[in-house]
Amino acid sequence: MSVLLQLSDPHFGTERAPVVEALVAFAHALRPDLVVLSGDITQRARRAQFAAARRFVDRLGVRCLAVPGNHDIALFDPVARLMRPYAAFRQAFGAEQWEHESADCLLLGLNTTRPWRHKNGELSAAQVERVAARLAGAAAAQLRIVVVHQPVAVLREEDRRNLLRGHEPALRRWAEAGCDLVLGGHIHLPYVVALKGLARPLWAVQAGTALSSRIRDGISNSVNVLRWDGHPGGSCRIERWDYASAGDFVRHSVSEARPLR
Repeated sequence: MSVLLQLSDPHFGTERAPVVEALVAFAHALRPDLVVLSGDITQRARRAQFAAARRFVDRLGVRCLAVPGNHDIALFDPVARLMRPYAAFRQAFGAEQWEHESADCLLLGLNTTRPWRHKNGELSAAQVERVAARLAGAAAAQLRIVVVHQPVAVLREEDRRNLLRGHEPALRRWAEAGCDLVLGGHIHLPYVVALKGLARPLWAVQAGTALSSRIRDGISNSVNVLRWDGHPGGSCRIERWDYASAGDFVRHSVSEARPLR
């Protein structure tokens, strides 16, 4: 069984110290196979903030794969934003696009930020096709996951402006290629939604903010835990865990995604 821990939008520079300690303890108890960090790692893309994020990830004791968010590109340094937008990110976390493969899981991470955009994300045709080719070549037992920063589905009309640009053709293409889940963050709201009108079942899995004081609508800091056994006809269990007043993370809800195999 693969166990994945999804963290998003920690916004180092605004992190809550007690939540940091609670999440380290939670990760040590969970012992996931992989930590997935879906963007907005820092608040202002400062090297000290990236260094703090790297120290936190190292404390988890688990391999971490990260994609950048719009906050991970310098906002107030136009030269750095245009000439070396991902320098600090790469120094802390390596390449901003990656993949992870095991016997029962294939994860593909994409950089959906654009240095010339302040907030909105975007997918290129080349990114969509590269991911589709890898998804199509996955083994039957592998859960096929794409990780982006901005959401591909929202629940509230007010959040439509935050949708990832190009998400509709990308979802159609990725569903045809066998995608099961698309993980994202950006809007600090955790939810799981089944996407309709596609070639096969596909779920959007959104994470809230893992560590930041910038919580939204009174929703506590939260993370997602994904569990997948790889069995034909099985389901992926998606658990939302929230930071509680007692000072630890507690399970809030459970959703299930049932991929076609």
